[in-house]
Amino acid sequence: MSSRLGTWTDRVCAEGDRTPLSGLYKGEHWLQAHAVVDAATRAGFQAQLWVVSAGLGLQPTTASFPAYAATFSAGHEDSVAATGVDRRLWWKGVQERIGASTLADLGSRGSVLLVLSEVYGSVLTTELRELGQLGGDTLLVGGSEDIPGVQRVRANGSLRKALGGTLTGLNARMAGSWLAHCEDGVLASPATTESWTRWVKRSAHRETYNRTPMTDAEVKDFIRASAATHDGISRTKLHRMLRDSGRACEQKRFANLYSETMGER
Repeated sequence: MSSRLGTWTDRVCAEGDRTPLSGLYKGEHWLQAHAVVDAATRAGFQAQLWVVSAGLGLQPTTASFPAYAATFSAGHEDSVAATGVDRRLWWKGVQERIGASTLADLGSRGSVLLVLSEVYGSVLTTELRELGQLGGDTLLVGGSEDIPGVQRVRANGSLRKALGGTLTGLNARMAGSWLAHCEDGVLASPATTESWTRWVKRSAHRETYNRTPMTDAEVKDFIRASAATHDGISRTKLHRMLRDSGRACEQKRFANLYSETMGER
């Protein structure tokens, strides 16, 4: 892994064509991330947006880097874990070579609000524990496990209807809603927690999905037809299109069928 990691970081550092990270990231999640910053400002915090990047480590979005593709999430062609790399060791190496700071560094400066998927929360377990040991004002929305010293709000799909949008941006929307309940300038205060909990009890709505199962041949036909009419569309977006149409195909199975289908072209 050290050789692959070294090659990656050398290329990132050597590339001259750079753009602020705030201009590189797209999609609903990042639109919601900026909305969280706005919500934090309204709640009285001096907010700065940072990114947890599989390719760059922990970075402020004001930092400039070349365009890149890397993720810790499984099922993506750019996944760090695709070749069997230990995600936590990769993160540690990227942090040491490129990372601008650690979570504990941020926690020593003030309140920290983290919005993490289950996978990314697992990758950052060590840094989260170090952050929790500071005993500061820290809130984690999402993540993979409870961390001593870090108040956690678990991802809650029953809030999607109340908050709108898709499940992709749900954690960020939950963070924004939490901040709307924060009126005392402390993220993890008892008053904010109580206000949020009351709202969740009123707003939770369990959704059920009755999607139609598909055979492998039907999925492949869908992939061929959709790829032909949506030039350059990613596998992830194709899968979302399929699910939004009311049909079902598990993510890993879809990824395998996508690879087989696109290899046939």
